[in-house]
Amino acid sequence: MSERNPVTVVCTYRVKPGQSDEFERLLRRHWTTLWKQGLVTDERALVYRGTEDDGPVYVEVFQWLSADASDLAHTDPTVGAVWGPMTDLCEERGGKPAMQFLPVRPLE
Repeated sequence: MSERNPVTVVCTYRVKPGQSDEFERLLRRHWTTLWKQGLVTDERALVYRGTEDDGPVYVEVFQWLSADASDLAHTDPTVGAVWGPMTDLCEERGGKPAMQFLPVRPLE
């Protein structure tokens, strides 16, 4: 894969109350794992934390290396070893999904 057509994604994670420490441990490994597998650009992820509807919410912004990198990540067991536990630590809240992934592009 090349960096010719990176795809920026905004990820929102609604973490179960009391699970922030464990989630943050996994989130710190997330981008590095994707990068080591050749799935994201060299630009490190931006990560933010807030509170929403009585629970912690995290927002992560990073760039997939290409449009197919996300699909490749879903078949990678190393990535799955991070994604599985991350998913288990999140919950639906306030009518919103546990995790959301929104591809975005800059305004021109």
